[in-house]
Amino acid sequence: MLPNSPIEPEKLDPRERRTRKLLDQAFLELLAEKGFDAITVQDIASRAGVNRATFYAHFHDKFDLLDYSIRESFREEIKKRLLQSCHFDMENLRRLIIAVCEYTQCLRSHCVPVQRQFEPLVENQIKGQLYEIILVWLKQAENRNSPEISATAASWAIYGLAMQWNREKKNQSAESFADEVLPLVAANLRLGEPT
Repeated sequence: MLPNSPIEPEKLDPRERRTRKLLDQAFLELLAEKGFDAITVQDIASRAGVNRATFYAHFHDKFDLLDYSIRESFREEIKKRLLQSCHFDMENLRRLIIAVCEYTQCLRSHCVPVQRQFEPLVENQIKGQLYEIILVWLKQAENRNSPEISATAASWAIYGLAMQWNREKKNQSAESFADEVLPLVAANLRLGEPT
């Protein structure tokens, strides 16, 4: 894995990582039970078995924890799909499209209880992480075009296409859909073409 890779876990002390995981798990349980608006920081801290000061040592508020939870769950999905592979090839790009399709499908079908009001937060997290992954790939491939613009176009395309696939509710698998849209997404990357 590359240093500073977007799918590399945060560099935290093991105790900090464990505490964040406890808080995240408690938060997800409470989210499923009573919804975001009804959850308090005290609820989360109590469920996690820590005090409020410990919560605030890790997160500003429950919105910060929500952002962290979305980021980490998507990061885990990416790690599973890309098998910690941080280089560009068409198969990794295909896996990335499938991961986004299936992750957004899971969110929409409430596998992870995210309320509709937080969809922009989910969108920002997914597009941001896609951008970072694709940017790393493009820089490795020594793309002569503007890697930032290409990464932006590809990340927005992948997210938008995944949402379209989710809305259409066709009986098309994520794998089949990824095969169909792969040339469209790859066209945004234009690897190796002169500017």
